[in-house]
Amino acid sequence: MTETATIAPAPEPEPAPPAEPAAPAPCAGRRRVLRAVARWTCAVLAFAGAAAGTAHYVTGKERADLPGLATEDDGRWDFPPVRLPALPASRPGPFAGSNPAHIHHADLRTLLLPAPKGAEAVKGLPGRGGWLSLTDFTKLYDEDDRADLAGPLREAGLRHIAATGWTMPDGTRTRIYLLRFGGEPAATDAANSLYGLSDPLPGDARLAQTDKTWTEDGVRDKVAREVFDEEAPVGDVHLRFAALRAGDVVGLVVQETEGVSEAVPFHQTVILQSRLLD
Repeated sequence: MTETATIAPAPEPEPAPPAEPAAPAPCAGRRRVLRAVARWTCAVLAFAGAAAGTAHYVTGKERADLPGLATEDDGRWDFPPVRLPALPASRPGPFAGSNPAHIHHADLRTLLLPAPKGAEAVKGLPGRGGWLSLTDFTKLYDEDDRADLAGPLREAGLRHIAATGWTMPDGTRTRIYLLRFGGEPAATDAANSLYGLSDPLPGDARLAQTDKTWTEDGVRDKVAREVFDEEAPVGDVHLRFAALRAGDVVGLVVQETEGVSEAVPFHQTVILQSRLLD
């Protein structure tokens, strides 16, 4: 069976409330990990060069006409129609020529990918109904790293955190976090703090490596991505995660599965979430 996720305009969102302030957790020492990943400043240059020679995936199309991924017999999940949010009057899209600052003017919560068919919502994540506090976001990381993460995020001018998640019938749990900052330079600084060469890892993973099964072939958007897989030997729970940056927004997609985590639904989630930020 195949199904194409279509994108239709959504009602104009209400103005976002201010982000909830949070105090950093005590830090008892920083755990260091190693990754094969370039700094985000290098990634931004690479994506800019690629965009110069490649037609943008949605060039010439209305926001309501963006295609999604087909659901095929390769382990892909069956997502509902994906809706791009309505933009405030006279506000351009994040990568429009009239928006050189690459600001997302839509309510950040409406940019969260909806859960696929058969999923159960993860408790404790507000979805489109609220905001996640900085304190709760840092709980994703090891306790000893939380203060080291909270400080740079506040200094970068963190405004809001939107978060959603779901669990599939096979137990695979996916969580998505979107962090908005005052502009693209601030988001780049924050991304460097979260996903730099020796920064903490989300979840229970201790070591991660670049996902060797991931490819950018055919993925034509202006979202910078770093996609990771837990380094073998993994424990009882296999973790995959992707770091995203699109203009003033930094994203994190985390997927955990008991046993072996399949790459296809994870990559599908990363691609669809990226399209909502593009």
